Amino acid sequence: MSSEKTTGIVIRIVEFSESSCITTLFTEDFGKISGIAKGCRRPKSAFESAIDLLSLCRIVFLHKTSDSLDILTEAKLLRKFRSAQRSLPHLYAGYYIAELLTEFTHESDPYPELFQVTDQTLAELDGGGNVAKLVLHFELSLLRLLGQLPELSFCVDTGTPAPKTGRVPLGLLAGGILSPQARAGHRQVIDVSAETLEIFRRFAEPGDRWRETEIPANRFGECRGVINRYITHQAGHRLKMHDMLGMLSE
Repeated sequence: MSSEKTTGIVIRIVEFSESSCITTLFTEDFGKISGIAKGCRRPKSAFESAIDLLSLCRIVFLHKTSDSLDILTEAKLLRKFRSAQRSLPHLYAGYYIAELLTEFTHESDPYPELFQVTDQTLAELDGGGNVAKLVLHFELSLLRLLGQLPELSFCVDTGTPAPKTGRVPLGLLAGGILSPQARAGHRQVIDVSAETLEIFRRFAEPGDRWRETEIPANRFGECRGVINRYITHQAGHRLKMHDMLGMLSE
């Protein structure tokens, strides 16, 4: 076993014993890791209250080469997620981000850019940022960085550019939009407004243009409905936090 150091975000905690827990972290250098933190529930331990859901911490762990759990030996708290004290929508958004990372990332597979996006999103949520915009940007960024973003600009069959008005077929199985001519023969197709597709394109692209893009009230429901359905399709099941995302418009 080798001793490793990295920065990580706690995305799951399972009680293991009266004083210990199994912790899953999304780390900057190693991707998602799961390890046992012995004694972390004791008042005085090497973890200094750092093992808390969505907290950012600097950790030391013994990395196992087999399928067995890593062993966390030390953790220092860098930032606590305090939205539970201020806003339920912001808290649920944080829980949803943890669920997305748990579902869509693989153990010991580094995603450094996704880690930076996650860290920034949680920091802005904790600071009271626009929860609906931050969540949509995170969802689409995660899909883009993991290679699962649907094609939003051109028909996946014919290469025809997406229209600027009207409604556009989006094929869940096809992995992107379809021209009217290409729609026949495709299953699991939903119609999406051209305006919603433009919102998705802006929120998915790298950079900060999404910050200047508002989600109109009359498009919020469609945006959430489409992205929820696409993520459900990619995950293979409905995510637990999807039932709470109606609060994001509050």
